[in-house]
Amino acid sequence: LTERGIRLLRPSYRNRTPRPDEHLLKPVRQLIESVNDTLKGQLDLELHGGRTIEGVGARIAQRLLAMTAAIWHNRATGQPVTRSLIAYDH
Repeated sequence: LTERGIRLLRPSYRNRTPRPDEHLLKPVRQLIESVNDTLKGQLDLELHGGRTIEGVGARIAQRLLAMTAAIWHNRATGQPVTRSLIAYDH
């Protein structure tokens, strides 16, 4: 990675001085945590029901597509909360 000019960022240990670019990790981590929470909570990805790798992939893709369509629809219709699927939970 160094030969290609890529430097990995990682948090410093608790008892060490913070690294110079460590502050860049917090927003990324919050985004990842938010996406994981949405996938596990609203889309029930822990209970996907797929029996094969292809089946799991298809079910995850279906749910991501449904969430994307719901967000688009909520934004297009001016809904106050765009990431909620409650209106579609029947």
